[in-house]
Amino acid sequence: MSAYIVGIGIHPFGRAEGMTGLDMGVAAVRSAIADAGVEWNDVQFAYGGSDASGNADTMVSRLGLTGVQFINVKNGCATGGSALFAAASSIQSGEYDLGVAVGFDKHPRGAFDPKPAEWGLPDWYGDIGLMLTTQFFAMKIQRYMELHGISPRTLGLVAEKSFHNGARAEHAWRREEVDLDTILNSQMVSDPLTKFMFCSPAEGAVSLVLASEKKARELGGPMIRLAAAAMRTRPAGSFEVFAPALDVERGGTATEIASKAAFEKAGVGPGDIDVAQLQDTEAGAEIMHMAENGFCKDGEQEQWLAEGRTRLDGSLPVNTDGGCIACGEPIGASGLRQVYENVVQLRGAGGARQVAGDPKTAYSHVYGAPGVSAVTILTR
Repeated sequence: MSAYIVGIGIHPFGRAEGMTGLDMGVAAVRSAIADAGVEWNDVQFAYGGSDASGNADTMVSRLGLTGVQFINVKNGCATGGSALFAAASSIQSGEYDLGVAVGFDKHPRGAFDPKPAEWGLPDWYGDIGLMLTTQFFAMKIQRYMELHGISPRTLGLVAEKSFHNGARAEHAWRREEVDLDTILNSQMVSDPLTKFMFCSPAEGAVSLVLASEKKARELGGPMIRLAAAAMRTRPAGSFEVFAPALDVERGGTATEIASKAAFEKAGVGPGDIDVAQLQDTEAGAEIMHMAENGFCKDGEQEQWLAEGRTRLDGSLPVNTDGGCIACGEPIGASGLRQVYENVVQLRGAGGARQVAGDPKTAYSHVYGAPGVSAVTILTR
């Protein structure tokens, strides 16, 4: 049995003074069920979560005390992806016909502030600065660039594309284009990553309404099928966020095994994907994730970016709403934002950021500490 996404709702990302994370989550749910053409009373179940803004189930006091099954999800950067996976499973099992997934967050300004003990790490790991993820990501992409011949200019091209796309997305936080020279010559944060190459902790919320095929046809909207949803944790020998060491015997990555599982389940391959949203905590992450998700080989990103293949008019548009770099990263909502954007693209409703060629398959990938990854594939 398949699950379909019949409604989408988003509270714009960025800063929303005077609103809590739960306020934004409620707004996103109301928008999604209105988009689906249903009422909250029709919703049979919900999964939702945030990293730092409270329990999602408490929003029933605002949405309606219907006795609905509402399960909280908390899984780091994969919170949204995990909520979607659980919601899809509830539909696919045949137990329910209509449900909601929601993710939201509201983070203070500045970098995230994780504590070593909360991640099973010794204090020395934090003392040398590696809990500050800008440092970890910079070290990781430095190594990757040396191994595979990636230039700083390619990092800049990723960020330039993100701001170009974000300027065309109503829900994005950063809505002004930034040229390549400005990106490359801006303040160095963690070498080789300048300030325009990073995303920022942000605020926002996204909700999706899922339905069985029978219910989706009854509602009569666009038939966007969730062909696959897979979530995986890190395998032995991987090198992920907060890894205290790099094994001599290297293994795969959480992203590689999640991507492989999703492609197998959907029955398609990387060459079949028309549009993709990839985790871009910083510009280097998008580059590495292009290869880890199977869209190119290590090192080929240099040519891909130079030829504009990942731009809106390229052969594989990537992060069409500007990704995390332009939208920011409210942890609980970020993965669902990617799926929201893919539904917009498959509906042909992207306006100025709509990709060409009548897309029929869309891919999203979210990644986070300490090595978790969730992938979804949509088709129509």
